[in-house]
Parts: sequence; structure tokens; C-alpha cells
Amino acid sequence: MPTEPALPEGRPAGDVLDELRALRAADAPTRGGRTFAYVYDAGLAGLDELAAEAYTTFATVNGLDPTVFPSVARLENDVVGAVAALLGTPGAQGTFTSGGTESILLAVKTAREHARSERGITEPQLVLPSTAHAAFHKAAAYLGLEPVVVPVDPVTFRADPAAMAAALTDRTALVVASTPSYAHGVVDPVAEIAAAASARGVLCHVDACIGGWILPYLRRAGREVPPFDLSVPGVTSLSVDLHKYAYADKGASVVLYRDAGLRRHQYFAHAGWPGYPVVNPTVQGTKSGGLLAQAWAVLRFVGEEGYTALAARVADASDRLLAGLRASAGVHVLGDPAAGLVAFTVVGEDGGNPDLSLLLHLADEMRALGWYLQPQLSFDGLPPNLHLTLTPATVGQVDALLGDLATALEKARALEPVVVDPELAAFAAGLDPDTLGPDEIAAVLAFAGLGEGAGLPGRMAPVLVLLDALPGPLKERLLSEFIGSVFRI
Repeated sequence: MPTEPALPEGRPAGDVLDELRALRAADAPTRGGRTFAYVYDAGLAGLDELAAEAYTTFATVNGLDPTVFPSVARLENDVVGAVAALLGTPGAQGTFTSGGTESILLAVKTAREHARSERGITEPQLVLPSTAHAAFHKAAAYLGLEPVVVPVDPVTFRADPAAMAAALTDRTALVVASTPSYAHGVVDPVAEIAAAASARGVLCHVDACIGGWILPYLRRAGREVPPFDLSVPGVTSLSVDLHKYAYADKGASVVLYRDAGLRRHQYFAHAGWPGYPVVNPTVQGTKSGGLLAQAWAVLRFVGEEGYTALAARVADASDRLLAGLRASAGVHVLGDPAAGLVAFTVVGEDGGNPDLSLLLHLADEMRALGWYLQPQLSFDGLPPNLHLTLTPATVGQVDALLGDLATALEKARALEPVVVDPELAAFAAGLDPDTLGPDEIAAVLAFAGLGEGAGLPGRMAPVLVLLDALPGPLKERLLSEFIGSVFRI
């Protein structure tokens, strides 16, 4: 029996909240437009307060059983109905989920069950461009599908429709397109990919987790946006995150299907136990009604005209940022960004290939100036880059960002390049990550500056340059061990 209490003595509410606020102070800011990843800030007065109040009102409501809490069914029908009106066709049906990952998991499960019941496929494959979100690989790992990864065009970074079509087999359960892809913010050729899938009797999912809510409003604001939703022949499902450009709190997403027959494959029902009959539309069983309620409230607060105006603000920020980046010596924008996401790389003084060390020094220098730009490493011939997420709150920050970027790039060019010892890289390439013991893993993490208890280093360039040089399986093993050291108990 433990001798120490699990918890300290109870404390006044004010003290508890003060400690939480102190912890929060060490995080990146989620408002103000200086964190260009992970957060979506509408910059609207009163929106955060409304979302918090709506959540609190429904926090204790259990979304497990809408027959006991009928408000849950009303709210979900309203939210999914709004998504279907924006992105669906007559007969479309969907489900509110906890985020894009759960929406994708459910879409992949649906495709697996459909392939099994309708086509007799027992060893299903998932065909996806190399830029598809990692959540599809997670879904494949969880649900037992074989991922078939197709390289994208190395200039446009868009999926190659001909290559995607060629990858389809009699075992393909689902093919994927992104609108836009997270890494580069470019929209895949949905119509061509969906047509190829339809010709083979294969389901096609559009990952519109990022763009699903903003692209239609960009179109309404006068921007050219190609068709990408369920109105496109051959598209059978779509995911859209409301906690992105609908500006609801995390996590709030919807997965939408062409019809009820498809959605039925998503459900789990079980009556073979002595408890209550179980039917779960999503991965979760018990879940708070709070996240659904705040998403419902935010959609109604902003409204149709409000979202059109917010999309126009994002487009304005994107125009000015892209113009500034393209005018910056040594900076190269990747692809043709379409929906608020921008990726760029930098080259050395000789104007040659992307310079990873310089790029990561730049990220560190920008962070020192109070900006967070997300580093993305090289992959399969695609260049390393810095990723930015634009929101309405960033409109007033673009000029300041570009000014600090020029200063930071000058400082980064003056720093010594970070290099990986070739012998170390060759040694690492020969390691089998599945056979490495705890001591060996600890030694590699310590060498990378990520040893247990070390916390995150002040500058990430040395760590990320090393990670970039490692083989993929070893990189994944180290990342898993590192996150295990962060959540150490």
C-alpha cells in the first residue's frame, strides 16, 4: 500500500487558478497573431468568452446518449447540417468528432468496412499522396490497412492524378486528396483523383480539415477556388475541422459522407454484454457536450457574412505575406498556397539548394524575436521549410513579421552552420531501431540534447539538423522515446 498521499491537501479555488495561469504563461501565445502554427485566431471581440460560456453550460452533459440528453442531438444536427449545406449534396450525412484525427480515423474505418462488406476485401490498402496528413498513417496502423504512398509533383507539391490512378488495385479501399495539404498549403486535383477512384469502384476521401470551412468563403469573397467537396463526382467522404477556420475551440470537427449507407459503416454497436445496449457513432463513448455546444455557438455568432469577411482578411494577409516573401533575397515560397497556409525555404549565399542549417537558425532567431514559425524537415526529395498558418489576427502583423524576418535572416547567415558528423550519420544509418535498448536510446537522445530531464534546448537547430539526417524509422523511435520522457509518469 502507498504511504504517501496521491494529492496534496485541498486548496482555495483562487490559488489553484493562479497556479494554472502561471503554468500557462510559459506557453506560446494563442492570441495576438505571433504564433503561426497550431492556433486559429479570428481576432473577434467576445468570441472566446462566448465559446467558454457555451462550453461551461454543457460541460456536464454526456454526449454518449442523446435519448437522455436530447439537446446533444439538436446541437449536432444543427452543426452537421451547416457543414452539409456548405460542403455536401442532398442526402449527405455526418458526425461531429473531437478533431481531424478522429474524423480521419472514422473515414478510414468506414472505407475498410465498406470494402469488406461490399467488395470482399480482407487486406485493404489506403492510397494517399506523400503529402497526406500523418493521421492517415495513424489510421492505417490502428485499423490494419496497408498504406500505399504516391510521390507528389516536386514543383507544385500537388498529388499527381495519373500516379494516384496507377496505384489503385483491387485491394484499394480508399484514396485520399487534400484541400489543402498541411505541409505546403496547396490544393490537390480532387476531380481527377475522385474520377479515377470512382472508375475502380473505390471510395475517395477529401481531407478538408484545414480548408473545408475557409475555401467556400474565399470563393464567396471573390477568390477562385476549384470544386473539392461532395459536389465533385466520386468524392464519397470529407473531413473539416471547425476548430481551424471556423474558429471554434479545439477539438471540433465533422466527418461527412455522401449518404446514410456509408455513414452506417462508421458506427459501432454491441449488445453482447449485460450492461446497457451500446451504440457509438465515434471512437469516443462518454464525451462532454461542451465542445459541441461551443462549436454551435461560435458558428451562430460569426454567421455567413462574418465568415466571408474573415476569409477575405486571411486572403489579404496571405497576399501581402507572399509578396513580401517572394521579394526577399534567398527566400523561396513552395507551391501555390491557397487557403491560409504558407511554406517557404531559404538558400545560402550561393543561391543553390535549400540550406537546412540556415533555415533552422532562422526559425530560432525568429523565436527569439517572439515569433513561432513551424520547422518542417526534408522528406522524399521535398525541401525543408518553415510553415506559417495565417489567420485574421495576423493581418496586422504581416509587416512586422517581414521586417523581423529580414533581421533574423541576416543574423542567421552570420552563424556557424550546424553540420552532422558524416561518420555519425553513417553509423546511425546502420542502426536497427527495433533492437536498440534503453541505454542506447538514452545515449542518442543525450547526444541530441534531449536527454531525460534536460527539457527542450534553447535553440532547436542542432537537434533538428540531426533528426533530418537520421533514417525515418530511427527518427520515429527517437521521437517516441522523447515524448515518453516528457510524459515521464
